[in-house]
Amino acid sequence: MIRVLIVDDQALVRGAFEVLVNSVPEMTVVGAAADGAEAIELAQRERPDVVLMDVRMPKLDGIEATRRIIAAGRERAESGGGSDSHSDAEVCGARVLILTTFDLDEYVFAALRAGASGFLLKDTAPAQLLDAITVVAAGEALLAPTVTRRLIEQFSRSPQPSRAPRVSLDGVTDREHEVLALVGRGLSNAEIAEHLHLASPTVKTHVSRLLMKLGARDRAQLVIVAYESGLLDQQPFPHAPS
Repeated sequence: MIRVLIVDDQALVRGAFEVLVNSVPEMTVVGAAADGAEAIELAQRERPDVVLMDVRMPKLDGIEATRRIIAAGRERAESGGGSDSHSDAEVCGARVLILTTFDLDEYVFAALRAGASGFLLKDTAPAQLLDAITVVAAGEALLAPTVTRRLIEQFSRSPQPSRAPRVSLDGVTDREHEVLALVGRGLSNAEIAEHLHLASPTVKTHVSRLLMKLGARDRAQLVIVAYESGLLDQQPFPHAPS
């Protein structure tokens, strides 16, 4: 059973998501919060597997709420906390799935840096939202390629004065540099394989090695590393193979 926490300041949105999620036998809504502060409290008490997180909310926004929820999960994991009745995902902390719109690109990037496992547009089809919850609950990152490309393009074209110090890529091979740059651009493994003329299993191996070498939790974190290392400033934006 996938336990879901819904966070949105609009009651109608919370209600609609709750009905949708509870319509699936394998999922259940364990709580609904109207702001980030309430989300943190519910996440600590209910230990959800996935948090559907809005960005702009009163009292505490979704970015800071995400940061605190992820940090609390790491602390529980490091201390070995959690009861036997909780799943591994719950002990390690909830996965956060950001719900946003195109005009919130900057906030999405900040949320990914804070530890979110991915993001979706608020007008995503119901079936896609349910699929996304399943993917994130399984420990995978969810990065819709078209949205990721638009996000990274915007940041590449508009240098940010608040950008963090560049991340070191020492120990990363030339081929892994290429793969990391394409992950950062939002390409899927299949698209990367076609772009670099590699087999899909080879790309998967490169991604796994990058996760290990860079200490990244998932694909979402690799996007952040690709951006903060400067790779996305150095290479032109590739078009996905047709």
